[in-house]
Amino acid sequence: MRRRLLVVLLAFSVLAVAAFAWPLLMSTATERTQQLLLSRTADLDRFAALADTAGTTGDLGALTAEIQRYGELYGEAVLVVDTRRGSLAATGDLRPADPAVVRLVDGALRNERQSTVDPLTPWSSEPVLLARPVGTGIRVTGAVVLRAAVTAAAGDIARRWGVVLLGALAAALACVSLALGVSRWVLRPLRELERGVRAVASGEAHAQVAVHGPAELRVVAAAFNQMSDAVSDAAERQRRLVAEASHQLRNPMTALRLRVDALGPSVAQPAQRSYQSVLGEVDRLEALLDGLLTLASAENRAAELRSPSTLEEPPADCEPLLVLADRRDAWSAAATAAGITLHIGRTPGTPVVAAFPAEELAQVLDVVLDNAIKYAGAQAVITLALLAEPETVRLSVTDNGPGLTAEELALATERFWRSQEHRGSRGTGLGLAIAEQLVTAHGGRLTLETAQPHGLSVHIGLPRTAG
Repeated sequence: MRRRLLVVLLAFSVLAVAAFAWPLLMSTATERTQQLLLSRTADLDRFAALADTAGTTGDLGALTAEIQRYGELYGEAVLVVDTRRGSLAATGDLRPADPAVVRLVDGALRNERQSTVDPLTPWSSEPVLLARPVGTGIRVTGAVVLRAAVTAAAGDIARRWGVVLLGALAAALACVSLALGVSRWVLRPLRELERGVRAVASGEAHAQVAVHGPAELRVVAAAFNQMSDAVSDAAERQRRLVAEASHQLRNPMTALRLRVDALGPSVAQPAQRSYQSVLGEVDRLEALLDGLLTLASAENRAAELRSPSTLEEPPADCEPLLVLADRRDAWSAAATAAGITLHIGRTPGTPVVAAFPAEELAQVLDVVLDNAIKYAGAQAVITLALLAEPETVRLSVTDNGPGLTAEELALATERFWRSQEHRGSRGTGLGLAIAEQLVTAHGGRLTLETAQPHGLSVHIGLPRTAG
């Protein structure tokens, strides 16, 4: 937007300066041309008067002497002819037979007075031919032709144009400075608003922007700050509600668990099926409360990581390969019990370090491995891999189970989402949502893809640090 605004302002400034400078240049050239024309016209009139007097008295001495002195002083050629186009007096190299001279003489003998010439320019170099009739309108006795040099006039025009162009350049620089100042004054608040919007979108709490610039943008900035505070407060209240509700429900859930377990020996055989269903629902409620508490904790951790004070702290590092091996060992027993093979595949030859806390990476891997072991099915193979890229460390957990459809992949990280095939299995649908919160909070990315020829592949991209 700044570029477009500058283009418009600068184009307008250039047009305004050009509209001012061009007429001034033309008027300067026209004025100096008229000065030259008036000066040489006066000389022609004097020579014409001397020629008329010489024609009356028959004495050409005064005319010849005046023309010679003029040629010596100005270095310009002058030619005086009679009605038969014979030369009466001359200085310089003008000849009556020259085509240009013939045309001017013909006009002068018809009593035509040349009053205009084309405006000169700084690069004009060709002399100007001027002519005047000798005598009166009813009796023309000859013509005077003068070849005026334009070098001095062109130099004067060049100097005047230089002054005008320097003024135009100064005006253009002033316009450029004004355009830059106006664009900065107008667009700086917009850049602040853009930064604030990005901060709110990334989850930063109470993101604020400076209130400055035009009055309209100051109103928008103030409204944005109020909105940011309202959104942050609402999100904080929501997280606190989930955390507090989950925590407060733990005590009654524990009491309920104790009472249900105590009822076990007293339940008659016909009611055992219903009793077992109650136990399953209690287990599900406990898992749901645990998941809500974990999700609230992950969201609070993400909010802390996005706060300005936390962003200034150096990030915690870990070696993903060590965490990967530790989680493989921790889940090996569960994988064996489910009839699943769990192993580590491709890894880099040298140690790599990721900007991610080891305990939180272990929590993310626990979620992914729990899902893989739970849903991949017996005889499945789960492969853990680590790939080091220039700026990213990419961990992948790939199984050859049934996998998910394209529609299910897009919903897998939504809260409480469960696949239709696994609605009856134990789980809350919060695991991947928690894992994604933790990964994205540290600037990473969690993605799910279909494995080939079948199965599911979970990729965890973490920012890499030197190590």
